[in-house]
Amino acid sequence: MTSPSIRPLRRTLLKLALALSILPVAGLAPASAGEAKPDAIRIGSTAPGHLKFILYRHKKLLEDEFSKEGFDGGSAATVALGSGALDFTYIGNNPSLRLAATGADVKLIGLSSWNRSNETQIVVKPDSPIRKIEDLKGKKVAYLSGTVRHSTFAKALKAAGLSIGDVESLNLGIESSGPALARGDVDAIVESTGPVQKLVEEGQARVIFDAGVSGSPEWAVPHLISVNGDFARKYPQIVARLLAVDVAAARWADANPEETIAIFVKETGNSDMAVRATYPNGKFYQDPEITDAAVRALQGEEAFMADAGLLKGKVDYRTWIDRSFYEAAIKRLAASN
Repeated sequence: MTSPSIRPLRRTLLKLALALSILPVAGLAPASAGEAKPDAIRIGSTAPGHLKFILYRHKKLLEDEFSKEGFDGGSAATVALGSGALDFTYIGNNPSLRLAATGADVKLIGLSSWNRSNETQIVVKPDSPIRKIEDLKGKKVAYLSGTVRHSTFAKALKAAGLSIGDVESLNLGIESSGPALARGDVDAIVESTGPVQKLVEEGQARVIFDAGVSGSPEWAVPHLISVNGDFARKYPQIVARLLAVDVAAARWADANPEETIAIFVKETGNSDMAVRATYPNGKFYQDPEITDAAVRALQGEEAFMADAGLLKGKVDYRTWIDRSFYEAAIKRLAASN
């Protein structure tokens, strides 16, 4: 079977022009007069539809906190982060682990999200004869290579007695894979709950596998927040301030679940049902704290990726993880209350 194509993944970039005066986010202390500041803070993500970015944009949290410093988005996030072209990334565990395994000067400083239910689903056309994962053998399946969906799909295939080599993989994001499924160019697509549910509700797709229901709990691995090592050493207070905004946003979402869901629906265009399916029971799992359980999940994912040929090298968790910025963020929030 053919392997996933190697053309670059499409990235949606976040580019914001900010004002020149400091307008600290509510509840946070302003920057100290002697604090070192970069010319710009460059934040990249492969998922600009991530809940935190939606809250940041809707409530202007980053603009308010970093209006004087400024920030910009970026593309090819992991490569840019390792080279210093980006300062922060909010991305999945697979690309983060691959970068860490190279020994790049990058620090893991927090969790972007960790939804234990696993949002990966596999869908086919409503009239497709495909009913279960085993029926995908020899079929064309679209998904983004190197993502959490790729990893989860491989695990689901393995549990069914198959492997990635048993399907014809096409490296496509939802903006291309959805139309391809409708045309019959692919037999199935592997995507996250939100985009999938929209297709299902519009009568364009049928779910044959939901990892949140039929997958193993161990398959759910956190998405991560990383910082370029040189940036962290030069501007530790900036890193702590960003994480303080992150913690505050996570706490606000948990305290205001209905408003959070309404904002997500408005900003993404997804249906209320799709959003509630992604975040059942009003639980958002946005807390950035790097727990021991999160580290074990990352280690398990690293082992799987190595066995599947998705990773070269080995992650040194002792040098990669830096919890000091999260601790500083919590102290900053406590001092401002």
